[in-house]
Amino acid sequence: MLFWILVAALTAALAVILLYPLLRGAKAADNIRAGETAVYRDQLRELDRDLDGGLITPEEADYARAEIGRRLIAVSADETAETPKPARHHRFTEAFVLLLLPVLGLCLYLTTGRPNLPSQPLEARLENPGNDVAVLITKAERHLAEKPDDGKGWDVLAPIYFRTMRVNDAQVAYRNAIRLLGPSPVRLDGLAETLMAVSDGVVTEESRQVLEQSLTLEPDNPRARFYIALSMEQAGRPDEARQAFEALAKQSPADAPWLPLVNQHIAMNGGAPAGAGSAAPGANPGAPGNPTQQDVAAAGTMNAGDRQQMIRGMVESLDAKLSEDPNNFEGWVRLVRSYAVLNDKDRAAGALKRGLAAFPPPGEQGRQLLALARELGIATEGATQ
Repeated sequence: MLFWILVAALTAALAVILLYPLLRGAKAADNIRAGETAVYRDQLRELDRDLDGGLITPEEADYARAEIGRRLIAVSADETAETPKPARHHRFTEAFVLLLLPVLGLCLYLTTGRPNLPSQPLEARLENPGNDVAVLITKAERHLAEKPDDGKGWDVLAPIYFRTMRVNDAQVAYRNAIRLLGPSPVRLDGLAETLMAVSDGVVTEESRQVLEQSLTLEPDNPRARFYIALSMEQAGRPDEARQAFEALAKQSPADAPWLPLVNQHIAMNGGAPAGAGSAAPGANPGAPGNPTQQDVAAAGTMNAGDRQQMIRGMVESLDAKLSEDPNNFEGWVRLVRSYAVLNDKDRAAGALKRGLAAFPPPGEQGRQLLALARELGIATEGATQ
């Protein structure tokens, strides 16, 4: 009951605040017209005094009186003609503020709000955070503020920071986890990804060193090998990049989810078919969106700009096919990865949302899409709505 009393009081206060300028504006306009009328009447009286004192001639007095009278009539005519218009306008605005605005606000609250949800202080929510990521982060931060040497806490918090796009905080968390728990491929790869996120997707020298350290611990680490090959591509060394991507494709299982992305980079760097009549290494020729043998052969004769345009065309073609037939899980995985490698995070997030609509998260395929988004650093908030 107290809540609704407060809502009514706030609504009344808001209505007064919105109506005050309207009422004040109308009153001010009336005061201006009244002031103009008084000025002209004073001028007429002053004119009579000047005539009686002999300061002006009768002809000059008649001319001045006619001019002042003309202005006085014009003000009176404007006042008579314009007074009804603002009154009607103000009545409509006042009705909107007093009636429609509160009704619209109430409907919006009942639609998007949760009036039946009991109030719960922060401490109670921290005790039972559920799936509220913001509360989980707050709880972990409080714990680490009291126990900053808890390496496991930093290890858990780092990927959460990264998924919520707090890359600077994620970088600090990964460094603390590595310092306290020691390096591991997962922690080193996560740190490298935060460094790349800060530099807008560029594999910096520091990122490369972290990835090479990861490879010393796990030589067959596909993520580290991919990013090192990407650093060669970004450095303008297409031959070395192509060889690195091809080596990764040969090492990867036939059903590896990263293969389509690797094959795209092979094509972008002038890769050719592995043999006559075959597709790019590791590619599935029949899968939508994969480069065909003709695509890969054509890419070998293109410059970098033309290859990039060809890749974008392939991705847009895959996007169109999935819009017509969304029941293609492999296609959604490929589309999300493709937009991510093109550094188009907005379209990647849009593709993720559409893919999750076709394959909801409760299912295994939906969970795989969410895991892919976390791996690529794509925000998942709102993707399942």
